[in-house]
Amino acid sequence: MITVPLAVDVAALKDTTLLNMGIFGLFVAVTMVIVFRASKNNKTAADYYAAGRSFTGSQNGTAIAGDYLSAASFLGITGAIAINGYDGFMYSIGFLVAWLVALLLVAELLRNTGKFTMADVLSFRLKQRPVRIAAAISTLAVCFFYLLAQMAGAGSLISLLLGISDWGGQALVIIVVGALMIMYVLIGGMKGTTWVQIIKAILLIAGAAVMTLWVLAIYGFNLSTLLGAAVETANNPAVLNPGLQYGKTNTSKLDFMSLGLALVLGTAALPHVLMRFYTVPTAKEARKSVVWSIWLIGLFYLFTLVLGYGAAALVGAETIKSAPGGVNSAAPLLAFHLGGPLLLGFISAVAFATILAVVAGLTITAAASFAHDIYASVIAKGKADAATEVKVARRTVVVIGVLAILGGIFANGQNVAFLVALAFAVAASANLPTIIYSLFWRRFTTQGAVWSMYGGLGSAIILIIFSPVVSGAATSMVKDANFAIFPLSNPGIVSIPLAFILGWLGTILDRNKEDSAKQAEMEVRSLTGVGAEKATNH
Repeated sequence: MITVPLAVDVAALKDTTLLNMGIFGLFVAVTMVIVFRASKNNKTAADYYAAGRSFTGSQNGTAIAGDYLSAASFLGITGAIAINGYDGFMYSIGFLVAWLVALLLVAELLRNTGKFTMADVLSFRLKQRPVRIAAAISTLAVCFFYLLAQMAGAGSLISLLLGISDWGGQALVIIVVGALMIMYVLIGGMKGTTWVQIIKAILLIAGAAVMTLWVLAIYGFNLSTLLGAAVETANNPAVLNPGLQYGKTNTSKLDFMSLGLALVLGTAALPHVLMRFYTVPTAKEARKSVVWSIWLIGLFYLFTLVLGYGAAALVGAETIKSAPGGVNSAAPLLAFHLGGPLLLGFISAVAFATILAVVAGLTITAAASFAHDIYASVIAKGKADAATEVKVARRTVVVIGVLAILGGIFANGQNVAFLVALAFAVAASANLPTIIYSLFWRRFTTQGAVWSMYGGLGSAIILIIFSPVVSGAATSMVKDANFAIFPLSNPGIVSIPLAFILGWLGTILDRNKEDSAKQAEMEVRSLTGVGAEKATNH
């Protein structure tokens, strides 16, 4: 086996500050120019929310990959594999398998039925006001949890590069990231955000591919040799076996089942992913988008296996855990070990781009949901013009950005893959049952939808608050308290089935019947696309 140094001098990273900041600045400047150019075409609500439905399936698929391959995928999963081996790789498997649910059950049907947001679909044949309010609240909650993860990733990444270990310095970094995010979305809308995501996806996959080939070359392109080196560095054969993180107790096994359920079912209910299906002109292109994104995402998650074990072998788990940013620093430290300051600067700029692109997508989704579903449909009762609606959306962007900054400061230091898993659990609990019932169950009623969304969302959030994520453990957000009465870190195993049950129960106990003509129209439109173009082009 080829011998290599097993540790990275973290202090040496401070010498690369100017180079790293220069690469960051270049990326921000280039993408800001693109966003400004895209903003010139933002004349209508469809332009701002759905990029004028002007992207092809392959372009949108690349943007979906850029939206989906977040800081959790690059920083969090690489770190989870480096520290926990096999159990860490289960995040990659869960995130990828989830796309089959999105492809088979949701993508095309949603594109045929909706206009801008998830609530368009859920309220199509149900009562507008209660369903749109519930859908908007769940969208805002999911986006907030997801934004926490991205902001925490930003704090970890920049603190590593600049050698900032104190809380105040990392908080300042999160504020800067939030300010940039607000600028992207205010100026560029969905079109500008989409181009940032396309560029970022290409850079991220290319950077991960270079690092993967580099690591494999060190070990003679022999995966077994790489895994053996990881075991030797960790001095622990358990990194190749299941159970290092989730198999020690019955509670941890249940936690793993809960995590898997949330990851597999959550993707098909993520509002910022669902909204991307409306940026293409037809349902056929929406389907093509998902297929294209599955190939790109699947390839990337294969790279994470090599990157995670490569970081374990070449950098070492202890060095990773003791670095600023903790577990999330595995990929940047590996880049520094392989290619020195230049590769570190490039990979870190890509990771920074990843965070900016994803938070921009989340923010515009949350803003669209509030402006389109709450303001235009509920407060203004459908009488607001497009210009006013977009103005409300832009103001909402600022509010969401400020809340995301504050939440990210408190979530700083948590593993970002883990935080994203919580967002998946909330999405799968609050949104997926209602989406499935709306599309496939004729009898489904407004009461069932409201019970399912509020019940799933409320149970998921309450269980998270009273879980070890918030208090009672060394890695909890609230360090000096213990009110963790729910033993699992992920609520999915309880909240997702509960939401399905509440949707069913609310429907069968509801004496009111929904409009059968509307139900028939939705069924025909979702399955055939007939009438969809008329609904989405005005």
